[in-house]
Amino acid sequence: MPAGAFEQRIGGPLTAAGIEVLQVNVGDRCNLSCRHCHVGAGPAGTRVMPRAILERCLAVLRASAIPAVDVTGGAPELHPDIRWFLRECAAPGRRVTVRSNFAVLLEEGCRDLPDLYADLRVELVTSLPSWDEEHTDRQRGAGVFRKVVTVMRQLNERGYGAPGSGLVLDVVHNPIGAYLPGCQAALERQYRESLGARQGVLFNRLRCITNMPIGRFLDFLRRTENRDEYLGTLEASFNPATLQSVMCRSMVSVGWDGTLYDCDFNQVLRLPIDHGAPASILAFDHERLRRRRITVGDHCFGCTAGPGSSCQGQAAAGR
Repeated sequence: MPAGAFEQRIGGPLTAAGIEVLQVNVGDRCNLSCRHCHVGAGPAGTRVMPRAILERCLAVLRASAIPAVDVTGGAPELHPDIRWFLRECAAPGRRVTVRSNFAVLLEEGCRDLPDLYADLRVELVTSLPSWDEEHTDRQRGAGVFRKVVTVMRQLNERGYGAPGSGLVLDVVHNPIGAYLPGCQAALERQYRESLGARQGVLFNRLRCITNMPIGRFLDFLRRTENRDEYLGTLEASFNPATLQSVMCRSMVSVGWDGTLYDCDFNQVLRLPIDHGAPASILAFDHERLRRRRITVGDHCFGCTAGPGSSCQGQAAAGR
């Protein structure tokens, strides 16, 4: 794949269409070391967002009309200020989402968080690559499937995933190997049948996300000699209809040190916001950022292949 192929394919710059989500990556500490993790998070992670940067994120939210905050990591639960930060984020009319691996909620020091999440009506998103225990554990580690199901039951008892409760629990599917996700609607039916009938757990929605050829997944592609074929598949599956809804057009992602990115994939690749827009939360300028030119690379074929892929799941027709 030649350098700059994505920008050539879309025929010009990609620009933002507003800021609907402020994504905050609080660091790379995690209790798991999943094979597909593009962030490369794990127990040895040392990057922790300083309190001063968290306070600056809150100041941006208070001064703007950004309607949603998306907290991610690593495992956000391992950040020492996570409880304070979530309480400060929660405000009438603002959606607060936490991307949790759920297994961490069984760890000492984190078991109080399901109650806090419910009290603050935090929306929860967790990764469960497959409804099959063996497949999930192969990607996320031995015993993780059982832990995730255990926590889903605890959250269901608090109302999460129940129709009409307003407490959202979404599940993320991503392929186990070097191929694109299947149809999101069909996979969601399979997840419901398996998790509901066999495990007795509820969730609201399945989100299918394409594995990006960066981080640990790129290492996997290289080890298995699938890199070139996978990159070729992504490019050959380019779908221009997805460009209207890719997440970078409506989101600003804040790195642990306050650097601003168009998405968390650019964050991993150290590609900050560019083209004259501010690249630090300390210089946040809503007007300039909401119509900025987006920094793209050939990894962007991962979000625009087939039905598309974003933090919300498949983006275009085919869901």
